[in-house]
Amino acid sequence: MPDRYLQVVEPTDNVATALRELEAGETVSVGVGDEERTVEIAEDVIFGHKIAIEDIASGETITKYGKSIGNATEDIPAGTWVHVHNVESNYGRGDLADDDQAKVVSE
Repeated sequence: MPDRYLQVVEPTDNVATALRELEAGETVSVGVGDEERTVEIAEDVIFGHKIAIEDIASGETITKYGKSIGNATEDIPAGTWVHVHNVESNYGRGDLADDDQAKVVSE
Protein backbone atom coordinates (compact mmCIF):
# COMPACT_ATOMS: atom_id res chain seq x y z
CA MET A 1 0.00 0.00 0.00
CA PRO A 2 1.41 3.44 -0.94
CA ASP A 3 2.54 5.76 1.84
CA ARG A 4 -0.24 8.32 2.15
CA TYR A 5 2.31 10.91 3.30
CA LEU A 6 4.06 11.01 -0.08
CA GLN A 7 2.01 13.08 -2.49
CA VAL A 8 2.18 12.64 -6.27
CA VAL A 9 -0.56 14.58 -8.06
CA GLU A 10 -0.13 13.62 -11.71
CA PRO A 11 1.19 10.36 -13.21
CA THR A 12 3.71 12.42 -15.24
CA ASP A 13 5.32 13.82 -12.04
CA ASN A 14 8.89 12.69 -11.37
CA VAL A 15 8.94 14.02 -7.80
CA ALA A 16 6.78 13.43 -4.74
CA THR A 17 6.16 15.84 -1.87
CA ALA A 18 6.98 14.53 1.59
CA LEU A 19 4.09 15.20 3.97
CA ARG A 20 6.19 13.77 6.80
CA GLU A 21 9.90 13.65 7.58
CA LEU A 22 11.77 10.92 5.72
CA GLU A 23 14.93 9.24 6.98
CA ALA A 24 17.92 8.11 4.92
CA GLY A 25 17.78 4.36 4.28
CA GLU A 26 13.99 4.18 4.69
CA THR A 27 12.14 2.33 1.92
CA VAL A 28 8.83 3.90 0.91
CA SER A 29 6.03 3.02 -1.45
CA VAL A 30 4.72 5.81 -3.68
CA GLY A 31 1.42 5.78 -5.57
CA VAL A 32 1.89 7.15 -9.10
CA GLY A 33 -1.31 7.02 -11.11
CA ASP A 34 -2.44 3.39 -11.16
CA GLU A 35 0.98 2.03 -10.21
CA GLU A 36 3.02 1.80 -7.05
CA ARG A 37 6.78 2.47 -6.90
CA THR A 38 9.22 1.49 -4.20
CA VAL A 39 11.92 4.07 -3.48
CA GLU A 40 14.80 3.97 -1.00
CA ILE A 41 15.36 7.38 0.60
CA ALA A 42 18.97 8.47 0.01
CA GLU A 43 19.13 11.27 2.59
CA ASP A 44 16.97 12.82 5.28
CA VAL A 45 14.14 14.92 3.81
CA ILE A 46 12.09 17.38 5.85
CA PHE A 47 8.33 17.86 5.71
CA GLY A 48 7.15 19.69 2.59
CA HIS A 49 10.22 19.00 0.47
CA LYS A 50 10.45 16.85 -2.65
CA ILE A 51 12.10 13.52 -3.47
CA ALA A 52 12.84 12.09 -6.89
CA ILE A 53 10.61 9.08 -7.55
CA GLU A 54 12.68 8.04 -10.57
CA ASP A 55 16.19 8.78 -11.80
CA ILE A 56 16.34 12.29 -13.26
CA ALA A 57 19.23 13.16 -15.59
CA SER A 58 21.05 16.48 -15.45
CA GLY A 59 19.15 18.98 -17.62
CA GLU A 60 15.91 16.99 -17.46
CA THR A 61 12.66 18.72 -16.52
CA ILE A 62 11.44 18.41 -12.92
CA THR A 63 7.69 17.82 -13.09
CA LYS A 64 5.34 18.44 -10.13
CA TYR A 65 1.54 18.78 -10.36
CA GLY A 66 1.93 17.83 -14.03
CA LYS A 67 3.87 21.05 -14.70
CA SER A 68 7.52 21.88 -15.21
CA ILE A 69 8.94 23.52 -12.07
CA GLY A 70 12.56 23.59 -13.25
CA ASN A 71 15.47 21.56 -14.57
CA ALA A 72 17.93 19.26 -12.83
CA THR A 73 21.38 20.82 -12.52
CA GLU A 74 22.94 17.39 -11.88
CA ASP A 75 21.90 13.75 -12.05
CA ILE A 76 19.32 13.08 -9.33
CA PRO A 77 18.89 9.40 -8.45
CA ALA A 78 15.50 8.14 -7.27
CA GLY A 79 15.08 8.70 -3.52
CA THR A 80 17.19 11.87 -3.49
CA TRP A 81 16.09 15.19 -1.98
CA VAL A 82 15.11 17.60 -4.77
CA HIS A 83 15.63 21.27 -3.89
CA VAL A 84 17.59 24.42 -4.85
CA HIS A 85 20.95 22.62 -4.60
CA ASN A 86 20.13 20.39 -7.59
CA VAL A 87 17.35 22.25 -9.47
CA GLU A 88 17.30 25.46 -11.48
CA SER A 89 13.78 26.69 -10.77
CA ASN A 90 11.43 28.19 -13.32
CA TYR A 91 10.35 30.60 -10.59
CA GLY A 92 13.65 32.09 -9.40
CA ARG A 93 15.42 31.56 -6.11
CA GLY A 94 13.69 33.23 -3.19
CA ASP A 95 16.77 32.67 -1.05
CA LEU A 96 18.73 34.93 -3.42
CA ALA A 97 16.07 37.66 -3.68
CA ASP A 98 17.62 39.77 -0.90
CA ASP A 99 21.02 39.59 -2.63
CA ASP A 100 19.49 40.71 -5.94
CA GLN A 101 17.62 43.55 -4.23
CA ALA A 102 20.80 44.67 -2.44
CA LYS A 103 22.62 44.88 -5.80
CA VAL A 104 19.86 47.07 -7.28
CA VAL A 105 19.82 49.40 -4.26
CA SER A 106 23.61 49.80 -4.23
CA GLU A 107 23.90 50.57 -7.96
